[in-house]
Amino acid sequence: MNTLPGGLRRHLAALRALLVLTVICGVLYPLAITAVAQVPGLEGRADGSLVSVNGTTVGSSLIGQPFTGEDGAPLKRYFQSRPSNAGDGHDPTATSASNLGPEDIVDTLPDPALVKAGEEDENARAGLLTQVCARSKAVGELEGVDGSRPYCTPSGVGAVLAVLGPRDADGVVSQPTKVVSLNEACPATPFISGYKGVEVECNTHGEDYGTGQIVPIRGTAPAKPAVPADAVTASGSGLDPHISVAYARLQARRVAQTRGIPIAQVTALIDEHTTGRSLGFMGEPAVNVLELNIDLDKS
Repeated sequence: MNTLPGGLRRHLAALRALLVLTVICGVLYPLAITAVAQVPGLEGRADGSLVSVNGTTVGSSLIGQPFTGEDGAPLKRYFQSRPSNAGDGHDPTATSASNLGPEDIVDTLPDPALVKAGEEDENARAGLLTQVCARSKAVGELEGVDGSRPYCTPSGVGAVLAVLGPRDADGVVSQPTKVVSLNEACPATPFISGYKGVEVECNTHGEDYGTGQIVPIRGTAPAKPAVPADAVTASGSGLDPHISVAYARLQARRVAQTRGIPIAQVTALIDEHTTGRSLGFMGEPAVNVLELNIDLDKS
């Protein structure tokens, strides 16, 4: 005959359920999944797809990483990865995207007083367009090609004007009274001298241009830039280990010259490390940067 009070019986039943579920979900299930993960063919991926050179782990084939020096500059003897917005860049503990969209074309410029004092303005922010322009210019200079892109200034910021003046019925400023290059801080010389007969001014810190009509200027850059899109945009995770074949081939000449080897040898390695489309139709062919650089060091 059960003489325990009803409340105590319920607490004991709950405790038994907790213990049973802890054993099943906290011990048996993890052990079972770990056992399955060690099945040949799955073991490498389950352990992180780690890549070792001479017994030393140098990275993962699934996680992108930078190939830069202590100063952050690209190491010319290596292929470079995509840009990254994960933490300070390629941080696997802070995977993230910029969350900036195609309409993010206006920068928040730093306070010149802070810049002069050698301090950082925490409110300053480069828009997506300027980020793309700056990266394209830098890659173009590194690879010795034209880094210009539509809607970018030669200095590597977004070519965007604020056109001020009365608006017509459609909200368009047809007769400007003032035009400002929004992403070029004074005393910079604007990327164009005039717009619709009005002299273009640089951006004066503290001025309010919010009433102006935002006008991107395409410029004379080629419709198909020499620098591929993946060289100037970060992936959604910030940890993409691959680059496009086009970006790899763009870097081949620089890598070959730095290493003093034939460019044909470098392009052959690119071909070796080019993966096809998933299931034959999804995505685009890509090149694993870490694995390619490791084989370069072996050659």
